[in-house]
Amino acid sequence: MAHRPPILLIDAPSLYFRAYFGIPESAARAADGSPVNAVRGFLDMLASLIRTRRPDRMVCAMDHDWRPDWRVALLPSYKAHRVAPEGGEVVPDTLSPQVPLILEVLDAVGITHVGAAGYEADDVLGTLSVTQPAPVEVVSGDRDLFQLVDDARPVRLLYVGRGVAKLDDCDDAAVRARYGVPANRYADFAALRGDPSDGLPGVAGVGEKTAARLVERYGDVAGILAALDDPGSGFAPGLRTKLAAARDYLAVAPKVVRVALDVPLPELPTALPTAPADPERLLELAGEWNLAGSARRLVDALAQRA
Repeated sequence: MAHRPPILLIDAPSLYFRAYFGIPESAARAADGSPVNAVRGFLDMLASLIRTRRPDRMVCAMDHDWRPDWRVALLPSYKAHRVAPEGGEVVPDTLSPQVPLILEVLDAVGITHVGAAGYEADDVLGTLSVTQPAPVEVVSGDRDLFQLVDDARPVRLLYVGRGVAKLDDCDDAAVRARYGVPANRYADFAALRGDPSDGLPGVAGVGEKTAARLVERYGDVAGILAALDDPGSGFAPGLRTKLAAARDYLAVAPKVVRVALDVPLPELPTALPTAPADPERLLELAGEWNLAGSARRLVDALAQRA
């Protein structure tokens, strides 16, 4: 029996941030001088993914709330260092105007994008990964999404840490090889290790190897906390002290790191078109914003599926 092509779930902010910083503004401008480097790079990434992964469905997940209140209530330091003085996320001034343009192009092409109030793109991706028919391939440069890998469905993470041209195609064995823990324990591991980029302090003095050993031995953070109350649990004195000092943090951190799998989302059209949904609008956008090359490469990639 032929295998069904995958659905590609795109972490759009992860990719357009990467595109913005990967392509100089001077190399991609519209006629009026406006930078379009993030738009061009993002469209070229989609074209490359469609050519190489040959999906039949695609959804781009958006950040409708990059720092949800429910995560901040659990851990006030969560992404606190990325809050702009006037509120909102610190985003380069020349990137912000490009995001609505990306969405306009996606609409003209016919590729679905979706976000949800009170949730990050990660949570949208998590929910889609367990609700959309498999096989599922999640595309992101965010390490937190290793937790979504599930060989049984299957769900794979196409990790773009080295760029779309050098995807790391990760199943559970790849997560274990990289971090020493199974994918379904990645959130516990990450809570112990910490992640400065997200304002997660971790447990002072506990690095990746120690975090992996703790998860291997005790199963999860709840098991570690339970073992702390058992004098015979076998912790080295120094490690017990470190974990005890972080008890309050460890009580909430896994909930912060864990991706939501129950985001309320509407019914979504996920089928990937073989031709633009609105070719006239796409031509207008390509002409106005100097996107002809990237738009053509994306249209060609779609047409190759026909």
